[in-house]
Amino acid sequence: MVAKRKAPVRRVAARRTPVLFVDLTVQDIVNKRVQAARPDLKGDKVASLLLKGSGAVPVVDKSKHLVGVVSEHDLLLALDEGQAWSARTAKDLMSANPYSVRPETSLPTLVHVLTESDLLSVPVVNEGNRFLGVVTRRDVVRAALRPAPKRRS
Repeated sequence: MVAKRKAPVRRVAARRTPVLFVDLTVQDIVNKRVQAARPDLKGDKVASLLLKGSGAVPVVDKSKHLVGVVSEHDLLLALDEGQAWSARTAKDLMSANPYSVRPETSLPTLVHVLTESDLLSVPVVNEGNRFLGVVTRRDVVRAALRPAPKRRS
C-alpha cells in the first residue's frame, strides 16, 4: 500500500502594519546581542570587544546591573596618559554612571539624548538598572528609514 502524500499547506504571511517613527520605542530597535564586560576584565580585552560592537562596551556586575561604559574616548584617554590597557581593568577605564535609557523611551526622546550628549550609543536598562542591550545612532537611522504607513484617502 502506498501512502498518500499530503499537499503542502500554504502559509499566509502576516502583514506587518508600518509604524510611524514617533510611535516607535527603544524596545522596538534595541540590540540585545551585545557583549558586556565585567569590571575586572583587562583593558586590552575590553578594546577587542569594542572593535566587535559599537563605540562603547557596557560594564556590568555579576547581577547584570550596568555600572559603567568603556568608550573609544576612554581607551584613547588611557593611551594619552601613557597607560597600557593590559595593566588596567574595565573598572579603571570606564566612565561610571553612564547615560542610559529604558525600553519604553520614545525614539524622538532617544534622538534628543543622542544629539545633546553627543553619544554614539546608549545602554538600555530596565527599572532595576539591569542591562538589556544597546541602541546606536545607526539603529535610529535605520528605524527612521522604515516606510511610513500609507494613508487612506
